[in-house]
Amino acid sequence: MEILYEDDRLVIVSKPEGVPTIPDRRSTPGDLSTSLSARYESRIYVVHRLDRETSGIVVFARTAEMHRWLSGQFEARKVKKDYLAVVHGVFVSERGFVDRPLRVFGSGRSAVDEERGKPSVTEYRVIRRIGGFSLVTARPVTGRQHQIRAHMYSIGHPVAGDPRYGDRSIQRAFPRMMLHAYRIELAMPSGGSMTVDSPPPESFVSALAALGRA
Repeated sequence: MEILYEDDRLVIVSKPEGVPTIPDRRSTPGDLSTSLSARYESRIYVVHRLDRETSGIVVFARTAEMHRWLSGQFEARKVKKDYLAVVHGVFVSERGFVDRPLRVFGSGRSAVDEERGKPSVTEYRVIRRIGGFSLVTARPVTGRQHQIRAHMYSIGHPVAGDPRYGDRSIQRAFPRMMLHAYRIELAMPSGGSMTVDSPPPESFVSALAALGRA
């Protein structure tokens, strides 16, 4: 992992794909929270998570006070998170949003459920069309599990390489899931704000380049 920002109250890192944010059921070694606790020799407070297959920015608190502040910001939907995604298919419009309620099922998958789902909104903008794929930015206005993945799948544009959503025989052709959290904007207790960026890793860039060559 790469440390993007650190002080005595919080630490912001860029997570590689395949690394869990917290200890998972698979006992995958090297989860971020355990690694950071060892680095600082103190407790690290989990504020939010990224899916194991997703790379990019994750924020942790180093004090209970900052944990309460950041958790309140996330709960109030005041944190802006932006993702890069390569999705199957070509969008006709340049930008849009998906406003469909999502529910988490026992399998761990999220899906649209008009009756029992929770309100969920994802904004997106097309950056480039590459053959039969689109490179987009996506901003989850709400914070549901697998929100971008489930929403893109629900409109016929699953994230490329996603092991849970889409045709697995096609998705396995990708070396990774093409979803990266590249920017976060936080309000700070002092009244100011902080914006942190994380460029996509080489694994994302090389897979995107391979699509362009194809």
